[in-house]
Amino acid sequence: MTVLVTDDQDDPIPTKPLSDLAGITMEAEGLERETVVALSLVDVSRMAVLNETHLGKTGPTDVLSFPIEDAIPGDPPVQIVGGPPVHIGDIFICPEIVKANALSQEMSFDEEMSLMVVHGVLHLLGYDHVDDADAELMEGRERTILEAAGRVRT
Repeated sequence: MTVLVTDDQDDPIPTKPLSDLAGITMEAEGLERETVVALSLVDVSRMAVLNETHLGKTGPTDVLSFPIEDAIPGDPPVQIVGGPPVHIGDIFICPEIVKANALSQEMSFDEEMSLMVVHGVLHLLGYDHVDDADAELMEGRERTILEAAGRVRT
């Protein structure tokens, strides 16, 4: 697994725990070793632009995921033998929004950030929360992965 992390904020945060958790999530979903995901930490203004440009929504959000291909939950992309690594997509997280959400939900920043990483990777793999059944499936995978990674939400 390769997780390419960039931190474009004025106040950088440690990225190795995020990269490790993205890798754990990909492994938990059955992805092959030669899989690549890009994870970018961005400020509020950049996230607002991304949200407006790609989703038509005004203002920033906590996490956005842009999969390379449509995926089906539980059916990970397969690397072609001898082929290049499979790039599953890009995730953008806004730590300032994550911090505000953590405070409003009485969570630690690390817990909420961990959830956003797992949430973002799962979106790349076809999980969604458009309806109650999809949300329940996605939230169940999030809990399972966070527990397995020792990042249980309290």
